Amino acid sequence: MKSKTTKILYWITTILFSLAILMGVIPSEQGKELMTHLGYPLYLMTILGIAKVLGVIAIVQQKYKTLKEWAYAGFTFDILGASLSFYFVGDGLVAALTTLIFLLVMFASYFLWKKVEQLK
Repeated sequence: MKSKTTKILYWITTILFSLAILMGVIPSEQGKELMTHLGYPLYLMTILGIAKVLGVIAIVQQKYKTLKEWAYAGFTFDILGASLSFYFVGDGLVAALTTLIFLLVMFASYFLWKKVEQLK
């Protein structure tokens, strides 16, 4: 794959992932109902929302590589936790696996970023 193509694919996946994460930060009644359904306190939405905004900033910045690595790790834990939460409250395997789509997009962003770094 050419260097330019790799960079374009990296930015496309990173922006798509970031937008998907940021959409979940916006407070809504549906979000409150989901958190209640999963058995989490509503104040956790604020904590996770702040962490997600900071994580997206860390992922799109290009200067601090260790910070970026930690952000990807944090999103991995967040998405896996969400997936397992759906499964453990009885929403079924399909609901749990659907959440993992975000993980696949995130992994694509991560591996493309690593590829871009190797090309430098």
